[in-house]
Amino acid sequence: MTKEGILGYPPGPKEKYPGSLLLEFRRNPIKLLMRVAQEYGRIAHIRFGWAHAFLLSDPELIKDVLVTHHQYFIKSRGLQVAKRLLGEGLLTSEFEFHHKQRRLIQPAFHHSRIATYASTMAEYAERMSGQWLRSGLEGKSLDIHREMMRLTLAIVAKTLFNADVEAEAKDVGEALTQVMENFSRLTNPLSPILDRLPLPSNKKFEEAKSKLDSIVYRMIEEHKREEKENKGSSNKNEDLLSMLLAAYEDSNGGNNREMTATQVRDEAMTLFLAGHETTANALTWTWYLLSLNPQAETRLHEELHSVLGGRTPTFDDVPKLEYTNMVITESMRLYPPAWILGRQPIKDYLAYGRYNIPAGSTVLMSQYVMHRQPDFFSDPESFKPERWTAEFKASLPKYCYFPFGAGPRSCIGEPFAWMEMILVLATIAQRWQLRHVPSHRVELLPRITLRPKYGMEMILERRGKTG
Repeated sequence: MTKEGILGYPPGPKEKYPGSLLLEFRRNPIKLLMRVAQEYGRIAHIRFGWAHAFLLSDPELIKDVLVTHHQYFIKSRGLQVAKRLLGEGLLTSEFEFHHKQRRLIQPAFHHSRIATYASTMAEYAERMSGQWLRSGLEGKSLDIHREMMRLTLAIVAKTLFNADVEAEAKDVGEALTQVMENFSRLTNPLSPILDRLPLPSNKKFEEAKSKLDSIVYRMIEEHKREEKENKGSSNKNEDLLSMLLAAYEDSNGGNNREMTATQVRDEAMTLFLAGHETTANALTWTWYLLSLNPQAETRLHEELHSVLGGRTPTFDDVPKLEYTNMVITESMRLYPPAWILGRQPIKDYLAYGRYNIPAGSTVLMSQYVMHRQPDFFSDPESFKPERWTAEFKASLPKYCYFPFGAGPRSCIGEPFAWMEMILVLATIAQRWQLRHVPSHRVELLPRITLRPKYGMEMILERRGKTG
C-alpha cells in the first residue's frame, strides 16, 4: 500500500496554501461542497489541513455507507461533539446500544400512535393563527422562523412529553441558538483545545446547556408526579416520556432493560430538541419559497379549499393533500433542514473498488448538494412542486433524495415530521398568506441544521376563511 492508498485518493481541489480549503469551508461550507461536486464528480478528496475528507455525491456510494456497510461507519466528529449536549441519545449513540434504544423508542412513532398526535398538531397551528389575528398582526411583519420554532416546540412537548413549555419557548430558542453557535468551531483544528479553555463562548454554552437541562428535568419530574398520582387508574399517559420512565422503572426492578436516569435525560433531550428544530426550519423555508412562487401558492390554496373548505385538517386528510405534500417535498429538496451527514470509517473502505478511504477519515454526504444535482433534478435551482409525481419518484434513484437520512440510522421521527408539516402548512395557509419582506436579507446558516441566518421576516396577510 502506498502513502496515497491502494490506488490513490480520488481527484479533488488543491490547497492554494496550507489550510486554505479548511478556511474556505469554515467561511462557506455549502459553496465549497457545491463547487467540489460540480468540478470533481461523484467522489472527491478534500484535504482539510492534516485531515482527509471525502465528498460522496453518488446515490450508490451513499447507499453503501448508510445502508449496505453501515456497520463499518460511526458518526462523524460533529455529532461526537454534540454529545456534550445530547449525551448518549439516539442521535449520537452507536452500535448495539443505539439499536436497543431505537427499539425502545420506536413504539412512540408507530402509525397508530402518530395518528393520535394529528389533532394536537392542527389545534396548536389553529391557536397560533388565532393569536396572530387577536394580536393585530394582520399587515405587519414578524420573524416566521421564530414563530415556527415556537409552534413546533409546543407540539413536540405536548405530543411526546405531555408537557406545556410555551412559556419557556424564548429561553429554549436562545439556548439552542447559543448551542448552534458553539458547534460552528467544529471545523477549527484547535477546537479540542479551545473547548477546554475558560472562554466566554464555553461559558455561554454551559449556561445554555444548563437552561435546557432544567427544562427537560422539569418535564421528567412533572411526569413522574403525574404517573404516581395516576397509578392504579385507567387514566395513564402513553407518550414517549412515559415509555422511557417505564423502562427506567423496569431496569431498577431488575428486568435488565438498562435504562438509567441519565439515559432518560439523554433521549428526552435529543427528541425534545431534534423534534422541533428541523421541522421549524423546513416550514420556514416552505413559507419563503411559497412567497416567491405565487403560482405554486395559488395551486396550494386551491387544493386546501377543495379538500378542507375552511375546516381544520385531520389525520384522514393528510393523504388527500397531495399537492401540499409536493410543496413540502420540494421545499426540503432545495433547503433540507439536515443539510449534511458525516461518517467515519472504522476500517479502510474501498469506494468503487479502487479508491481507498482510510479509517478515521471523514466521509461527507450532503443532502443540499445531492438534491441540486442536474443529473437527477432538471432545472435544480427552481421551486417546482409539480415535479414530484408518482412516476418521477419511481424513476428517481433512491439515495439522491434523503432529507431524513437513510438506513438504520435514519430519522426515527420522519413520519411524525411529515404529518406535522402537512397539517401545520394546511392549517395556517387557509387563514394567512405570508409575504417575504423584500428588504430582509436571506442567507443560509449551515450548522448542524440549515437555518436562515437572519430569521425570516414576513408580512401576514389575512385570507378568507374558506380560501
